[in-house]
Amino acid sequence: MTRVVSLFLPSWSTDRLRRKGGDAAPPLEAPLILIGREGSRRVVVSADAAAQAAGLRPGMPVAKAQVLVRDLLIQDADPVADFEALERLALWVLQRFAPIVAVDGDDGIVIDTTGADHLHGGEEAMLDALIGRLAMSGISARAAVADSWGAAHAFARYVAQPAFVAAPGHCPATISPLPLEALRLPAAMTHDLRVLGFEWIGDLLLQPRAPLTLRFGPELGRRLDQAIGAAAEPIDPVRPADLIEVRRSFAEPIGAAETIARYIGKLVVALCERLEEMDLGARRLDLHLRRVDNQRQAIRVGMAVPVRDAKRLTRLLCDRIETIDPGFGIEVLTLVASIAEPLVRKQTVSALIEEAIPDVSDLIDTLANRVGERAVYRAAPLSSDVPERAVAQIPAMAPDTGATWPGHWPRPARLLPRPEPIETVALLPDHPPVTFTWRGIRRRVRRADGPERVFGEWWKRDAELVAVRDYFRLEDEAGERYWVYRAGDGEDAATGSHRWFMHGVFG
Repeated sequence: MTRVVSLFLPSWSTDRLRRKGGDAAPPLEAPLILIGREGSRRVVVSADAAAQAAGLRPGMPVAKAQVLVRDLLIQDADPVADFEALERLALWVLQRFAPIVAVDGDDGIVIDTTGADHLHGGEEAMLDALIGRLAMSGISARAAVADSWGAAHAFARYVAQPAFVAAPGHCPATISPLPLEALRLPAAMTHDLRVLGFEWIGDLLLQPRAPLTLRFGPELGRRLDQAIGAAAEPIDPVRPADLIEVRRSFAEPIGAAETIARYIGKLVVALCERLEEMDLGARRLDLHLRRVDNQRQAIRVGMAVPVRDAKRLTRLLCDRIETIDPGFGIEVLTLVASIAEPLVRKQTVSALIEEAIPDVSDLIDTLANRVGERAVYRAAPLSSDVPERAVAQIPAMAPDTGATWPGHWPRPARLLPRPEPIETVALLPDHPPVTFTWRGIRRRVRRADGPERVFGEWWKRDAELVAVRDYFRLEDEAGERYWVYRAGDGEDAATGSHRWFMHGVFG
């Protein structure tokens, strides 16, 4: 089933201007508007959040805006620069989220995420990551995912706060409560519909189509069908200028999985020859399919390191053939190296030098393309005495920094995501527990070792200035070993609550 994401940027123009200004940009709390001309009048073209909170809206005369808001910041709008920056943002989304991305008007981006959401942890996680990355860059955004472009566009602008995920296969009743403006109709048509008494999309869905088409033309019916998913709306994706791609057109459309796999292999060989000429390897491949009904599909595979092995790339792409819906046939196949990097060459190992290091990048690529890139990682040590801060998740094939794990005190193989409180019987201040109760089970301690005192990182938080933890290794009567700690030194209440916590399990 097709799934489409609509990304809405409500204050794109002003956000772009503030990003461009850097440290010299006006503060967020200062109302900012961008102005343009409508004939001989100066009107508000865009207003930031502070200006909108003060009652300013696009289309308002500038003189009225100045009367309503004292100390209003005014700058000239630059729609050409806004659109160029929006295209660059679309290319950024193309590289990181999905292979089919296009600009949606002057304040949005549309993304075909069919079959790509699992690579980002699901649709909700994907939207959160997209909105979060934009927020870190100073760009406010709302996003929604639905079965059609029209529905996603409507949800992003009138429902998302800041994200909304419509259930797959949602019915027309889902968009019925939305206003007429959500249909992307011309402003004059929307005004005429309101004059006739129509306020919501549901009001139009209940009416016969023939009188509406006779009065307003085919545009109204087309937008309604696109919103409910009854009419296709192809997405014309943006394309980088220096894209490395190969294409194959078919006089007779293809649809069988075996045929698709055979031509994928041919395209991969041709693409690898192009990459070899440029001394590059592919980090990400997008296979675009155009059907005879002008519908577009795409599958994406990523690699942990630059790859130019045709057999390996073919296998990764063919593993995704089952996600392709050929419909009545595919007439064009396009293979794109959306991310290409210089190929890292390694010295060939012979019997005269050390033993070869196994290459696990192929296995990592297979797993990452099945379960998502964020689900495949490795742990790396960080310089911190606090156990939960001493480990970080890094890409599986990230280069080794040379950092090593501390060896002066044993650490458990399994560290709990959060320390869990336990009930203990222990003699303060330095003795380990005699018994402890964890997750409803009481355990008697047979052997114990400790304490290992860990001090708080006072340079990060004032609350850790005098905070300490005393860690103990415990072994119960069943031979199971645990890692527990007491919050505090056992004497001074300022050092901690003196409560006990389970933090890890050995073995």
